Amino acid sequence: MLAAFGISCGMIFLAELGDKSQLICLTLSARYRWTIVLLGITIATGCNHLLSVAIGGGLESLLPMFYVKLMAGLAFFIFGAWTLRGDTVDDDEVKTVSRGILWTIALTFFLAELGDKTMLATITLATTYSQFWVWVGSTLGMVLSDALALIIGAVLGKNLPERFVKISAAVIFFAYGAFLVGETLWLGA
Repeated sequence: MLAAFGISCGMIFLAELGDKSQLICLTLSARYRWTIVLLGITIATGCNHLLSVAIGGGLESLLPMFYVKLMAGLAFFIFGAWTLRGDTVDDDEVKTVSRGILWTIALTFFLAELGDKTMLATITLATTYSQFWVWVGSTLGMVLSDALALIIGAVLGKNLPERFVKISAAVIFFAYGAFLVGETLWLGA
C-alpha cells in the first residue's frame, strides 16, 4: 500500500518535471489565479489517472506477470529517453476562453496528458501495484509537480534549470527501469 503510493507519487512527480503540462501551467499562472489553475489540474489529473489505472489493471489480467513486469521495466527506459528529448507546448494547448475557465483548464490538461509519459507511467505502475494507491499517488505526484510550476511561475518567471531537471528525472527513470527488468529476469516474475 505505502510502496504503491510512494513509488507512484515520486515517479510521476519526477516525470512531470519539465513536461509540457508544467510548461502549460507556467503559462497559465501568468494569466489566471493559481487556485483556479491548480483546481483544474487536480480535476484533470484525477480523471486521467483513473483512466490510466483502469487500463493498467486490464493489462495485468490479460498478460502473464513476467511479461507485464518486463514491459513495465522497458517502458521506464522509454520514459527516460522521452524525458531527455523533452516536450514542447503547442499554442493550441493553452488557448482558453473567458467563460468556464476552470473547465477549460481541466480539459486542456486532460487532453495534454492523453498518451503522455505520465499517463503511460501510471498505466505501467498500475500493472504492478495496487490500482487505488497508484491512482492516489500518481495524482498527488502530478498535482504537486504542477503546483511547483505554479509557484516557480509566480516567483521566478521562466528561468528554470531545465537541462538539470530533465537529466535528473531521466536518470531516475533509467535506474527504475533497470531495477524492474533486472528483478523480473532474476526472479522470473
